[in-house]
Amino acid sequence: MAKILNIESSTTMCSVSLGVDGECADFSELNDGFSHAELLAVYVDEILKRNQLTVGQLDAVAVSMGPGSYTGLRIGVSLAKGLCFAQNLPLISVPTLQNMCLHPKVKKQVNFYKDLLLCPMLDARRMEVYTAMYDVGLSCIKDVEALVLEPESFDTYLNQEGVLFFGSGSDKFREIITHESAYFAEGVWPSAQFMAGLSNMKFENNEFEDVAYFEPFYLKEFMATTPKKLL
Repeated sequence: MAKILNIESSTTMCSVSLGVDGECADFSELNDGFSHAELLAVYVDEILKRNQLTVGQLDAVAVSMGPGSYTGLRIGVSLAKGLCFAQNLPLISVPTLQNMCLHPKVKKQVNFYKDLLLCPMLDARRMEVYTAMYDVGLSCIKDVEALVLEPESFDTYLNQEGVLFFGSGSDKFREIITHESAYFAEGVWPSAQFMAGLSNMKFENNEFEDVAYFEPFYLKEFMATTPKKLL
């Protein structure tokens, strides 16, 4: 019975779950801005206590690998690495965009329309998004990329079959797309709740990261800015 702690911190969603044999047994999360530094470790402690577990009784720790917020990803990965180092646990990384495809609102649309491609989008400011394309079996058919949206950005796929767009970046695309094969699901965020199945699959296949050298998948280099002076 594999017990895996899952950590999601790639967006404003601060989320931790306990996966048991691929099912989410418990979770804590809050989507209220970037409160990861204050809440992630607290949520880990709460979940372990609620389930009468110690870190040493876990079989692995999984973390959302990105893309997403530079700071959020670093906080989540740092916490996951610390837990793994302390108890010599294996580290698992879960693709953030693939995780979003397991959201109940996405599953509902897939069950209704049947033949759809899945296109998660995370807002990357202005008209840019982090995105990829998956089939309903979660096989990646278009690699993760940072894309500046244009009305015809996905016409190659839309001209062949329906595409479901979702995530924090999809609202921008909805405003410029008119293709009849484009569908949208609102209120979809990455969550540790949906990581359990993916992390368990990697655990069973021994797909582990090097705890010492693993880095999040930022996709773009971090750009530091200087705050404007108030007059």
